[in-house]
Amino acid sequence: MARQLLSFVSVACLLALWPVADALAVELPVRKAGLWEMKMVRAGGSMPNMTMQHCTDATTDKQMSTSFSPGKETCSKQDIQKTATGYVSDSVCTVAGMTITSHADFTGDFNSAYTVKSTSRTEGAPSGMPRESTTTIEAKWLGACKSDQRPGDIVMPGGMKMNILDLDKLKAMMPKGMQK
Repeated sequence: MARQLLSFVSVACLLALWPVADALAVELPVRKAGLWEMKMVRAGGSMPNMTMQHCTDATTDKQMSTSFSPGKETCSKQDIQKTATGYVSDSVCTVAGMTITSHADFTGDFNSAYTVKSTSRTEGAPSGMPRESTTTIEAKWLGACKSDQRPGDIVMPGGMKMNILDLDKLKAMMPKGMQK
Protein backbone atom coordinates (compact mmCIF):
# COMPACT_ATOMS: atom_id res chain seq x y z
CA MET A 1 0.00 0.00 0.00
CA ALA A 2 2.81 2.42 0.88
CA ARG A 3 4.49 1.71 -2.48
CA GLN A 4 1.18 2.39 -4.27
CA LEU A 5 0.75 5.70 -2.41
CA LEU A 6 4.33 6.70 -3.15
CA SER A 7 3.86 5.86 -6.80
CA PHE A 8 0.66 7.91 -6.83
CA VAL A 9 2.48 10.88 -5.30
CA SER A 10 5.18 10.59 -7.97
CA VAL A 11 2.53 10.55 -10.71
CA ALA A 12 0.73 13.47 -9.08
CA CYS A 13 3.90 15.53 -8.97
CA LEU A 14 4.55 14.73 -12.58
CA LEU A 15 1.04 15.75 -13.54
CA ALA A 16 1.34 18.98 -11.62
CA LEU A 17 4.81 19.87 -12.87
CA TRP A 18 5.22 18.01 -16.19
CA PRO A 19 5.04 21.09 -18.40
CA VAL A 20 7.60 23.10 -16.43
CA ALA A 21 10.70 22.18 -18.41
CA ASP A 22 13.99 24.03 -18.55
CA ALA A 23 13.62 25.41 -22.07
CA LEU A 24 10.02 26.59 -22.01
CA ALA A 25 9.36 30.23 -22.82
CA VAL A 26 6.37 30.31 -20.43
CA GLU A 27 6.64 28.89 -16.92
CA LEU A 28 4.03 28.32 -14.27
CA PRO A 29 4.29 30.68 -11.32
CA VAL A 30 5.89 29.47 -8.10
CA ARG A 31 3.36 28.63 -5.41
CA LYS A 32 3.13 30.76 -2.28
CA ALA A 33 5.37 29.37 0.46
CA GLY A 34 3.59 27.44 3.19
CA LEU A 35 1.30 24.47 3.65
CA TRP A 36 -0.87 23.41 0.70
CA GLU A 37 -3.72 20.91 0.81
CA MET A 38 -3.97 18.94 -2.42
CA LYS A 39 -7.09 16.93 -3.21
CA MET A 40 -6.48 14.50 -6.05
CA VAL A 41 -9.31 12.81 -7.90
CA ARG A 42 -8.63 10.38 -10.72
CA ALA A 43 -11.64 9.43 -12.85
CA GLY A 44 -12.04 5.75 -13.73
CA GLY A 45 -9.50 5.25 -11.06
CA SER A 46 -7.20 2.38 -10.59
CA MET A 47 -5.62 4.70 -8.02
CA PRO A 48 -7.49 5.90 -4.95
CA ASN A 49 -8.61 9.50 -4.57
CA MET A 50 -6.65 11.17 -1.82
CA THR A 51 -5.97 14.37 0.05
CA MET A 52 -2.47 15.23 1.17
CA GLN A 53 -0.61 18.21 2.54
CA HIS A 54 2.56 19.65 1.03
CA CYS A 55 4.91 22.10 2.77
CA THR A 56 6.76 24.18 0.19
CA ASP A 57 8.82 27.27 -0.44
CA ALA A 58 10.08 28.94 -3.64
CA THR A 59 13.34 26.98 -3.71
CA THR A 60 11.54 23.64 -3.27
CA ASP A 61 8.98 24.40 -5.99
CA LYS A 62 11.74 25.35 -8.44
CA GLN A 63 13.77 22.26 -7.55
CA MET A 64 10.73 20.02 -8.00
CA SER A 65 10.01 21.44 -11.44
CA THR A 66 13.61 20.87 -12.52
CA SER A 67 13.92 17.40 -11.01
CA PHE A 68 10.57 15.99 -12.11
CA SER A 69 10.33 17.51 -15.59
CA PRO A 70 11.15 14.98 -18.26
CA GLY A 71 13.96 16.02 -20.54
CA LYS A 72 14.01 16.72 -24.26
CA GLU A 73 15.15 13.14 -24.84
CA THR A 74 11.87 11.90 -23.32
CA CYS A 75 9.35 14.36 -24.76
CA SER A 76 8.83 15.24 -28.41
CA LYS A 77 6.43 18.02 -27.40
CA GLN A 78 6.26 20.18 -24.29
CA ASP A 79 4.20 23.31 -24.71
CA ILE A 80 2.75 25.65 -22.11
CA GLN A 81 0.83 28.82 -22.86
CA LYS A 82 -0.62 31.59 -20.74
CA THR A 83 -4.39 31.94 -21.23
CA ALA A 84 -7.01 34.41 -20.01
CA THR A 85 -7.88 32.08 -17.10
CA GLY A 86 -4.46 30.59 -16.28
CA TYR A 87 -2.25 28.23 -18.24
CA VAL A 88 -2.66 25.30 -20.61
CA SER A 89 -0.08 22.65 -21.41
CA ASP A 90 0.23 19.91 -23.98
CA SER A 91 2.92 17.25 -24.07
CA VAL A 92 3.86 14.02 -25.80
CA CYS A 93 6.41 11.93 -23.92
CA THR A 94 7.74 8.40 -24.24
CA VAL A 95 8.48 6.63 -20.98
CA ALA A 96 9.31 2.95 -20.52
CA GLY A 97 8.07 2.14 -24.03
CA MET A 98 4.77 3.97 -23.53
CA THR A 99 3.78 7.17 -25.35
CA ILE A 100 1.80 9.50 -23.10
CA THR A 101 -0.12 12.39 -24.67
CA SER A 102 -1.43 14.81 -22.07
CA HIS A 103 -3.35 18.06 -21.86
CA ALA A 104 -3.66 20.09 -18.65
CA ASP A 105 -5.53 23.25 -17.71
CA PHE A 106 -4.18 25.25 -14.75
CA THR A 107 -6.47 27.84 -13.17
CA GLY A 108 -6.12 29.87 -9.99
CA ASP A 109 -3.65 32.30 -8.52
CA PHE A 110 -1.00 29.97 -6.98
CA ASN A 111 -1.17 32.14 -3.84
CA SER A 112 -4.43 30.94 -2.28
CA ALA A 113 -5.77 28.19 -4.58
CA TYR A 114 -5.34 26.55 -7.97
CA THR A 115 -6.79 23.64 -9.92
CA VAL A 116 -5.13 21.37 -12.45
CA LYS A 117 -7.37 19.32 -14.75
CA SER A 118 -5.33 16.85 -16.74
CA THR A 119 -6.29 14.26 -19.34
CA SER A 120 -3.86 11.76 -20.75
CA ARG A 121 -3.85 8.97 -23.29
CA THR A 122 -1.27 6.19 -23.10
CA GLU A 123 -0.26 4.06 -26.06
CA GLY A 124 1.68 0.86 -25.39
CA ALA A 125 0.48 0.53 -21.81
CA PRO A 126 0.54 -2.95 -20.27
CA SER A 127 -2.80 -4.69 -19.83
CA GLY A 128 -4.57 -3.59 -16.69
CA MET A 129 -3.20 -0.07 -16.91
CA PRO A 130 -5.75 2.56 -17.98
CA ARG A 131 -5.28 3.80 -21.54
CA GLU A 132 -7.00 7.11 -20.80
CA SER A 133 -7.23 8.98 -17.53
CA THR A 134 -8.52 12.23 -16.14
CA THR A 135 -7.04 13.68 -12.97
CA THR A 136 -8.09 16.80 -11.08
CA ILE A 137 -5.90 18.37 -8.43
CA GLU A 138 -7.55 21.00 -6.25
CA ALA A 139 -5.00 22.82 -4.13
CA LYS A 140 -5.55 25.44 -1.46
CA TRP A 141 -3.12 27.29 0.74
CA LEU A 142 -3.66 26.57 4.45
CA GLY A 143 -1.08 28.92 5.99
CA ALA A 144 2.41 28.46 7.35
CA CYS A 145 3.93 24.98 7.47
CA LYS A 146 3.64 23.22 10.82
CA SER A 147 6.58 23.53 13.21
CA ASP A 148 7.68 19.94 12.59
CA GLN A 149 7.65 20.31 8.79
CA ARG A 150 10.33 21.39 6.37
CA PRO A 151 9.89 22.45 2.73
CA GLY A 152 9.27 19.40 0.56
CA ASP A 153 7.42 17.43 3.25
CA ILE A 154 4.30 15.66 2.05
CA VAL A 155 1.86 14.15 4.53
CA MET A 156 -0.33 11.51 2.91
CA PRO A 157 -3.53 9.88 4.16
CA GLY A 158 -2.87 7.81 7.26
CA GLY A 159 -0.08 10.18 8.32
CA MET A 160 2.67 8.70 6.13
CA LYS A 161 5.25 11.47 5.71
CA MET A 162 7.99 11.83 3.11
CA ASN A 163 10.08 14.64 1.71
CA ILE A 164 9.89 15.18 -2.03
CA LEU A 165 13.50 16.38 -1.99
CA ASP A 166 14.63 12.86 -1.18
CA LEU A 167 14.65 12.28 -4.93
CA ASP A 168 16.87 9.23 -4.96
CA LYS A 169 14.17 7.19 -3.23
CA LEU A 170 11.48 8.46 -5.60
CA LYS A 171 13.59 8.11 -8.72
CA ALA A 172 14.34 4.49 -7.86
CA MET A 173 10.59 3.78 -8.11
CA MET A 174 10.13 5.64 -11.42
CA PRO A 175 10.46 4.00 -14.82
CA LYS A 176 14.02 4.21 -16.20
CA GLY A 177 13.03 6.67 -18.94
CA MET A 178 11.90 9.22 -16.34
CA GLN A 179 15.05 9.18 -14.23
CA LYS A 180 17.51 12.01 -14.85
